[in-house]
Amino acid sequence: MTANAALFTFASPTDLILEIPANVQNQAYLHSQSFSHPSSGYQAYLNELCLNVVLAWLQADFAPQAKVSPNINALASFWELVNGTAIVSDGIRFILVPSEAMDLSELRVPQEWVDISSLAGDYYLAVQVEPDEAYVRIWGYCSYEQLKNQGSYDASDRTYSLDAVDIISDINVLTLARQLCPQESTPKVIPQLATLPQEQAQNLISRLAKKEIITPRLAIPWTLWGALIEHGGWRQSLYQRRLGLPEQWSVIQWLQNGVSQLAENVGWGNLMQLSAAGARSVEETQPQTILSRQLAIAGQTYELRIIPQNEGESTIWRFELRNAAVGAAIPGGFKLRLLTEDLQSFPNNEDIAITAVEQLFVEVALEPGEGIVWEVEPKSENYDREILRF
Repeated sequence: MTANAALFTFASPTDLILEIPANVQNQAYLHSQSFSHPSSGYQAYLNELCLNVVLAWLQADFAPQAKVSPNINALASFWELVNGTAIVSDGIRFILVPSEAMDLSELRVPQEWVDISSLAGDYYLAVQVEPDEAYVRIWGYCSYEQLKNQGSYDASDRTYSLDAVDIISDINVLTLARQLCPQESTPKVIPQLATLPQEQAQNLISRLAKKEIITPRLAIPWTLWGALIEHGGWRQSLYQRRLGLPEQWSVIQWLQNGVSQLAENVGWGNLMQLSAAGARSVEETQPQTILSRQLAIAGQTYELRIIPQNEGESTIWRFELRNAAVGAAIPGGFKLRLLTEDLQSFPNNEDIAITAVEQLFVEVALEPGEGIVWEVEPKSENYDREILRF
């Protein structure tokens, strides 16, 4: 709900004042308890208040298709580590940067939202959150180019800042610009960060998982930190380790005990199918547990399956992609790809649909404890990298 800015004597006439509903505040408080430290919990609290209120406004008055990027279930792993939230609409990325500060002399944006190519935004919204007074105030915005070219970088806290005088204070200007040029987005040239070797990444996660490290984003050099947090699987692993959670992405445990709650939240589930493996007759056919996840790609629903296939004393893991609609095919040009945990290719790791096909599949033998990352092209909606542990 939009409040009347005229009632707030401190506010500029161009400020957008949004009320925080009581149920939103209560829910954000409950969620804030699931973090490793009070500081990260409070950071999550402010971010959730900001997100829920601003996203509702965007969807109602500006961008009906606006949604969280990469997905709602990834938010906790970001808020544990860095301030800010990404929203995407029609290919345009908005970064919400909440602050409680009453001094609105500058906008400060964490480096992660600027110098990591997959996270950087097109526009950055300056948002003041006042939980006690139950309002959110959008007092301006800037483009990526403004922040990068006119802003100042502070190495002490790894943030870019832009003075208020350089920020566009009237949010209606952004609304008008997006209405007139809805697909306009200036290409950004951001150097790719080098991928971390798996052993180094695991060592960093073990080190940063210690709760006494209150601000892990400042505890290691930027190039290492940026590469670590950009990898969705490693980011999730660091978040879970900091909370002291057991392994949440073990395929073996999923098959034996059911899918973990975190994996279930993003769509993984157990299915039963009849298997004739080792059976001497139809009567001996046994039900087999497989893992399944639905993916939304280009307006259609597909199903990714993981099927264990026993061959003697070893197990071959079959990753299979199908169209969820009965009788429907996978279009030509689709790809199913498996990568190592540190995103390296290996022989026969990809299946490509040259023309429309019934299914794509990749089969792989894995060592105990080995991790695999799956990818589908075109990319599925809400995709965030996962490390499936075998």
